Amino acid sequence: MTAIEIESLHDLYALLQRRGDEQYTGEPVTHRAHALQCAWLAARAGAPDTMVVAALLHDIGHLLSGWPGTPSADGIDDRHEDTGAWLLSRWFGPEVTEPIRLHVPAKRVLAAEPAYCRALSEDSQRSLRLQGGVLTGPAREAFFARPYAQAALALRRWDEAAKKPGIARWELKEAWAVVEQVHARVRRFANTAPA
Repeated sequence: MTAIEIESLHDLYALLQRRGDEQYTGEPVTHRAHALQCAWLAARAGAPDTMVVAALLHDIGHLLSGWPGTPSADGIDDRHEDTGAWLLSRWFGPEVTEPIRLHVPAKRVLAAEPAYCRALSEDSQRSLRLQGGVLTGPAREAFFARPYAQAALALRRWDEAAKKPGIARWELKEAWAVVEQVHARVRRFANTAPA
């Protein structure tokens, strides 16, 4: 598959507009609906706006690959968490990118809870197998030692809850205003930081 070129936040917004209506295989929502529901849940929980941005963009890596549909349905782990975090590090700090990078390991940690695992959608169960299954032992301990582990667990819970068809709490333009506010703060900080 050909990767999609993203040079600016405007390109990222255009990608969500262009491919956002694609459906996840085994999920009852589109990419855009899932992203908007996840961001809305983060905002409703009183999360900082950096986490609202992380929630909105946590699955952007799926759209960056250029792979149509859902790679996990074809037995492929597209490593969307790494791809998305890497791209977003151009514009945001670790308070946005690290929960995104860790939201797959967070699923693997939470999957040790039988009730959580049973509630996973068809696609989440399929991708869990491709991602290595339940995280246990030293790898689980290492996850909890990461600075953004708790943020990733919160993001993962919103992620699983944001799969309800026909529920649109926000429009993309409204949610994108939060993205631009957070990015503007990052730029201001970068311009005022000592050399």
